[in-house]
Amino acid sequence: MLRQTVTITNPTGLHLRPAGIFCNVASRYKCRVTFEYDDVSANAKSVLSVLGACIKMGDEITLVCEGEDEEEAMAAMLEAVRDGLGE
Repeated sequence: MLRQTVTITNPTGLHLRPAGIFCNVASRYKCRVTFEYDDVSANAKSVLSVLGACIKMGDEITLVCEGEDEEEAMAAMLEAVRDGLGE
């Protein structure tokens, strides 16, 4: 299992479009991809879970990848977040 904390930098946080990109990246991998925010764990492959977390610019989330391709998934998730999730 890999865990990494990352700060959301895009100006609008994880609203619908960035949330969709976030989920699409997570869904490319077989491993379980979740994130933790405000003492809640959510499925990173579910747009509703991501939107429900109400993550804003400057918030820190902890990505958790667990499974056979966890290293590749973590690298891709971190890159997507650091690149602004399409914004």
